[in-house]
Amino acid sequence: MSTVFMFPGQGSQSLGMGAELFDRYHDLVAEADAILGYSIKELCLENPNGTLNNTDYTQPALYVVDVLSYLAMIEDEGVSPDFVIGHSLGEYVALFAAGAFDFPTGLKLVQKRGALMSAATGGGMAAILGMDGDAVAKALTELGADSIDVANFNSPRQTVISGLKADVENFAPQMMEKGARKVVILKVSGAFHSRYMKPAADEFETFLSGFNFGSLNIPCIANCSAEPYTDELIASNLLRQISNSVRWIDTIMGLREKGADNFVEVGPGKVLNGLERQIK
Repeated sequence: MSTVFMFPGQGSQSLGMGAELFDRYHDLVAEADAILGYSIKELCLENPNGTLNNTDYTQPALYVVDVLSYLAMIEDEGVSPDFVIGHSLGEYVALFAAGAFDFPTGLKLVQKRGALMSAATGGGMAAILGMDGDAVAKALTELGADSIDVANFNSPRQTVISGLKADVENFAPQMMEKGARKVVILKVSGAFHSRYMKPAADEFETFLSGFNFGSLNIPCIANCSAEPYTDELIASNLLRQISNSVRWIDTIMGLREKGADNFVEVGPGKVLNGLERQIK
């Protein structure tokens, strides 16, 4: 049996997440507070200014809670993964688990990523339920929606599109006529994982250049390629991830071909468990 640890990304946050972890890992929480300039425990448990769902706060919060959840699982269960993967933001936690960087380095990267993505306004995203990525791409072409990208190939029954806000709001409802069971406009301000994130990616490239990364000791699969990371591809894959699709279906299928048969979600929520069950 090969075990995969899966780390969730944006959308899995919830008020109260990490409640049992913050006091247990007091030193790491204090380190996070010093880097972020605010109390991560207060943000997650009280959400005092209603900012937990804002991208620039959500991403650091999820990174911290995912990491602490991972450390607790390793200590409490005595198990270690054969592979690690993360969905979008969760990939940073997977790389932390694999040894690419330490806790504070990952948090600094995530803080900058969240700030850049939060600043990318004017975009929109929508979840198309009941259609796979190929069907969605074909439908977008038929609708003449060449300004919209497929952002997330999440499962055969869930695909996310991304583009300029007006275009998404115009074309997403038309997907119902193309076979979608349901269309959900997502509450985001940016066109994440699309061509429109290229300016953010360019700025992130400059920031990334100031960091060195360690050698991976657990295989980690990249969102942008569904292929294993190598030590020399850490920075370039993190850069590509911002403006490229999340190839989650290919990631899960590829791991099954490698013998993985035990997929464990580590962090708040059960989104990734649900997607994994849909991927046949």
